[in-house]
Amino acid sequence: MKKLKVHFLGASGTVTGSKFYLQTEDINILVDCGVFQGTKELRQQNWLPLPIDVPKIDVVLLTHGHLDHCGYLPLLVKQGFVGDILGTAPTLAIAEIILNDSAKIHEEEAERANKEGYSKHDPALPLYDQEDVKQTLNYFKRIEEGENIELAPNCSACFKYNGHIIGSTFIELNIHEKVLVFSGDVGRLNDDLLDPPLQPEWADYLFVESTYGDKDHPEEDVETIFKDLVQRTLKNRGTLIIPSFAVERLQSLMYLLWKLYDKNKIPNIPIFVDSPMGTNVLDVFGNFPEWHKLSMSEYHNMCNHVNLVSSYRETWETIDDPRPKIVIAGSGMVTGGRVLTYLKQLMDLKSTTVLLVGYQAEETRGRKLLEGAQELKIFGKYIPVKAKIEHLESLSAHADQNELLHWMGAIKNIPEKVFLIHGEDEALYAFKDKIHETYGWHCHIPALHEMVEILL
Repeated sequence: MKKLKVHFLGASGTVTGSKFYLQTEDINILVDCGVFQGTKELRQQNWLPLPIDVPKIDVVLLTHGHLDHCGYLPLLVKQGFVGDILGTAPTLAIAEIILNDSAKIHEEEAERANKEGYSKHDPALPLYDQEDVKQTLNYFKRIEEGENIELAPNCSACFKYNGHIIGSTFIELNIHEKVLVFSGDVGRLNDDLLDPPLQPEWADYLFVESTYGDKDHPEEDVETIFKDLVQRTLKNRGTLIIPSFAVERLQSLMYLLWKLYDKNKIPNIPIFVDSPMGTNVLDVFGNFPEWHKLSMSEYHNMCNHVNLVSSYRETWETIDDPRPKIVIAGSGMVTGGRVLTYLKQLMDLKSTTVLLVGYQAEETRGRKLLEGAQELKIFGKYIPVKAKIEHLESLSAHADQNELLHWMGAIKNIPEKVFLIHGEDEALYAFKDKIHETYGWHCHIPALHEMVEILL
């Protein structure tokens, strides 16, 4: 009897750091390779070498290009990985953008920490740099969605559309005729930009994300909410700041605001998109029209409706612009990026509104704002929070509990085991109960660094 060992190296008891290591006699596979975000304890994990023999990894399979699924790749290469990194063409394009941006941010933060002396480390070093990313890109290998790829004798993989971000997939692994399904991050059933996710039809072992395993997204009248926010911003002659993930969320916000203007529901308020990474992702939408629902005329009209901020000088010009305005800037959890500069300058004004539009992981600045923080530490200094903080949940790119149950509802067999990953404790345990109640399936919630043996 052959055995498969599964090591849960991330996204176990937390929503970040997705890394799942599969060891067999024939091949060693890493599914996703993300960095940890959120709590200091989790972020410190990024600085530790993986507790496995990295040079023995044969291949990395990427479900999609978000940082918590691909951001550890340069460190993997630094630790001796020399295999292929497989993903769909848009996923690899997104991953390249995100890794380069991440490296640049790490370099800038280390430089700022050394200059201003607020790091405990002397000197402060980046987690990885742009040269590390350049080396990593040499291992990228494009695969086609829906194609069966032979990885080794008795081992194949198929990447299938799952509608979370452009290029994203779930992965079906067939190892000695056992089917292991890794959900990646599952998208929404009704999305402005993307089609509904495809569904797996067979899974002996199911590894499913649980980000919103404990709740359904509220039925929010998004158009009315945005109309009211724009009216308030105009009345207060202030700034509406929207921290945004550069991939999908930023493009969804651009599309939503353009459609509202196009339908004469909001006036032509200046909209500034300050995310070099988000601007690069727009190019990915232009290059892969078959992966989204926008027509090319809609795509161009949406892009022309906003002001794309390219330089840091333009960031300051935007801050100093006295007109009421909307600023969309990275990052979505307020963990870094250009949005920090806007918040540092404008968050202590009552005329400012901050709209949080995505999941906010534990101990991120975004979560602290949601929880009513009176001040926020930015670049080593505490900034008072006088801005009004708003939250929109329905724009999430993650399936909610009901949509996740629907996604797994096409599975014809009873899985031998369901592993609940990529969730915080409350969501994981609520989802476990819900799956058992709905389908009667046996679920397991793995701990970080747990290893499970599967008989093949």
